[in-house]
Amino acid sequence: MYRRVSSGWLKHLDFILLDMLCLQFSFLLAYILRHGWHNPYGIPLYRYMAIFIEFADICVIFFFSTLKNVLKRGYYKEFSITVKHMVLVELLAMFYLFTIQEGQAYSRVTLYMMGLIYMVVTYGVRISWKKMLYKRMKQGGKRKLFIVTTSDIVHKVTESIRSNNYEMFDIAGIAIADRSMTGQTIDGIAVTADADTAAEYICREWIDEVFISFPDGENCPDDLFDKLLETGVTIHTKIAKVHDVRGRREIVERLGNYTVLTTTMNYVSTKQIVYKRLLDIFGGLVGCIFTLVLIIILGPIIFMKSPGPIFFSQIRVGRNGKRFKMYKFRSMYMDAEERKKELLEQNKSQDGLMFKMDFDPRVIGNKILPDGTKKTGLGDFIRRTSLDEFPQFFNVLKGDMSLVGTRPPTVDEWEQYELRHRARLATKPGITGMWQVSGRSNITDFEEVVKLDTEYINQWSIGQDIKILLKTVKVMVKGEGAM
Repeated sequence: MYRRVSSGWLKHLDFILLDMLCLQFSFLLAYILRHGWHNPYGIPLYRYMAIFIEFADICVIFFFSTLKNVLKRGYYKEFSITVKHMVLVELLAMFYLFTIQEGQAYSRVTLYMMGLIYMVVTYGVRISWKKMLYKRMKQGGKRKLFIVTTSDIVHKVTESIRSNNYEMFDIAGIAIADRSMTGQTIDGIAVTADADTAAEYICREWIDEVFISFPDGENCPDDLFDKLLETGVTIHTKIAKVHDVRGRREIVERLGNYTVLTTTMNYVSTKQIVYKRLLDIFGGLVGCIFTLVLIIILGPIIFMKSPGPIFFSQIRVGRNGKRFKMYKFRSMYMDAEERKKELLEQNKSQDGLMFKMDFDPRVIGNKILPDGTKKTGLGDFIRRTSLDEFPQFFNVLKGDMSLVGTRPPTVDEWEQYELRHRARLATKPGITGMWQVSGRSNITDFEEVVKLDTEYINQWSIGQDIKILLKTVKVMVKGEGAM
């Protein structure tokens, strides 16, 4: 999967927002102390400065990584970083005044006072907020961590992760590798697997990352490690042995109080994650505007051709097994899911891992005439032009999907996946992707789909996403339906 090599600020968005509020409070208080009870935002020079300092604050956080390891910093380290941050913001504010040639009109006392107030206020807020986060560390967050360890050190491992849970993991289960303890509970965490069933459990459940910790002098068995690797999840191994894993990325980092070797299909920087999310937000907003127009045009037509909801929603399996509700314009009759069982013999994908038909009678308007002629209708049109996919832009805005990724399987398809197939769920699912623009209508071999999807994950870059989006537009214009 993608492993984010974080610069320390994206995962602490709460710190950023609090810091921006502290800076704005300091700006306002400094102005009042210097000029009295007047509204600084009514004066253009001060109003624009209030906006600029927030921009400067974000730039300092982003480019100087002043929030890196924020939860691990002590009082002195936090104070020194806070002073550095304040000085950089002040310097940028001075540079701004110099650039616009308004330095003489802006009160220097107000500017310097703002910096001092900001330093004191934001330091106090950071310390207070960190104390609250330390309490939340033991409760965990949204990212699911699965632990693979042995019976003699399991208590030590769970306590270490909980006490140093800077990544805010939710421990989703434990696999005991040296004995059968499935069904038992250790330190309030369920033992859900052993060495033989760990990989199978990961495939079946929503697991984001795996931590392997064996006693000093022991190594994780190669066959167990290889099975876990096949699932596509990010694997953290307490350093004892470096595995030979060609085609994978390995980095050394900290997990709890352990130094671990993290093995993953690919890893990206926080900046790349931000760029991809910004691209998704922009594309999602544009797509939602088109979707609203299509609702006005297609909605009544769909209802007239097949009375019922104009939207179709279905539970799909996303990144690392997380389930979500995906939306489409309804292009099939209301009983399409029930009739699917009757048509399984006509599935072009014989392995059953995806469902494809040349002519699907469940599609609105599709019918076979008495003379054997196949007639298509509205449903075929909106599917062929990919108009049915437009509501998924709402999924993109919600964060369940991305513009570019791998297509999310249905639950019944996912339950048939083997270990190697699960790797395609190592990234967020997308509206379009590598195999869609590679001629999806001609690809019926699911192994080829997996190959293209894993190739996309291994070689991912923002540039690649843009190329796929451009190819998607080209394919749609030609009417080949790439989404």
